[in-house]
Amino acid sequence: METLTRAGLAEAIYAEVGLSRHESADLLEAVLERISGTLEAGETVKISGFGTFLLREKGQRIGRNPKTGVEVPILPRRVLTFRPSQVLKARINGTPIPRETART
Repeated sequence: METLTRAGLAEAIYAEVGLSRHESADLLEAVLERISGTLEAGETVKISGFGTFLLREKGQRIGRNPKTGVEVPILPRRVLTFRPSQVLKARINGTPIPRETART
């Protein structure tokens, strides 16, 4: 199994769109920066046919060190979650795309 990297994505943009390698890398960085900035601002990012990136607020709670059993406070934080679209789920599982979510 191969990992998809920024360089791999930039190369795919170069091959598909026909921009120069430098322009392809710049385009990819601009898209990633826009997604990151939107999430940092606390907003949701929805990419139709792919999925939704959501931020969840987790409150403070008491955790336990599994080795020693000592209770430790876990500070409040924001966590990033991803919910794949029905279209992406269908593609991954090799099943037909549901009619109501298919796009023309």
